[in-house]
Amino acid sequence: MALQSMTGFARAEGENEELSWLWEIRSVNGKGLDLRFRTPSGFESLEIEARKLVQKAITRGNLQVALQVRQKSSRQMININEQLIEELVAASANLQQKLGGPMPGPADVLGIKGVVETSDIFDAVDRDQLCGDILNTFKDAVAFLSQARTEEGSAIGKTLLSQVEKIGLLLEKIEQDPSREPELIKQSLHAQIAKLITDSEGFNEQRLHQEAVLLAAKADIQEEIDRLKVHVNSSKSLLSKGGAVGRKLDFLAQEFNRECNTICSKSNSSTVTSWGLDMKLVIDQFREQLQNME
Repeated sequence: MALQSMTGFARAEGENEELSWLWEIRSVNGKGLDLRFRTPSGFESLEIEARKLVQKAITRGNLQVALQVRQKSSRQMININEQLIEELVAASANLQQKLGGPMPGPADVLGIKGVVETSDIFDAVDRDQLCGDILNTFKDAVAFLSQARTEEGSAIGKTLLSQVEKIGLLLEKIEQDPSREPELIKQSLHAQIAKLITDSEGFNEQRLHQEAVLLAAKADIQEEIDRLKVHVNSSKSLLSKGGAVGRKLDFLAQEFNRECNTICSKSNSSTVTSWGLDMKLVIDQFREQLQNME
């Protein structure tokens, strides 16, 4: 599956002999899938099926969906109420027999309220057919949006992979730093122990041993390095797998940050600390890019 960004825009148009319609979808990042529709009066029922179409293609993002429906012309349909005319003619004939006078002409009859009725072409179309055609156009809009999100997701994915690789390279430098050689760590411990003995009023062998163990543990960052290696490999695997991996990658980014902070706090080397700070910068950039990933 391809990676997808949560931001994108799509539009799709359709028409028949009398009407035209336009769908527009705007998508931005979000914690879940939030859909908001704006449709003309009389088309609210489309939202149920439209939601299903979106949910099949998209899992995260805030989407604003708008539908516009227009008549191609402003002409109106004219309907003559034949039954009313017959009733009016019959009533006029009855009055003429009783009162005399001329019968009303066509213009007189057509001018009576209710004889001539007008309606928009929109009111005369087959609504079921129209709704089906409009939903077919919406399928195209959703496909266009997915394509736009995929294209952006692919670009972001390349950036994320590059950042993960930078984290891996910095991790290699930290692991291979000379300050982590056992002999150098031993010398550092000797210096710190000597200071402890000098600063202590009395020599306590047990306390000295405990302090030495603590210093050795503090100087050891191998566990953090090993965990970071696992996180780097997991991130590469997720980016390669694709799909909706944004949340999983965000969790790994938090773990990156946690282990990196620990390395910086444990470091007994200015070089390791410097590389750790560089790594934190890359991790922050990694997390920023993730905000737009599905």
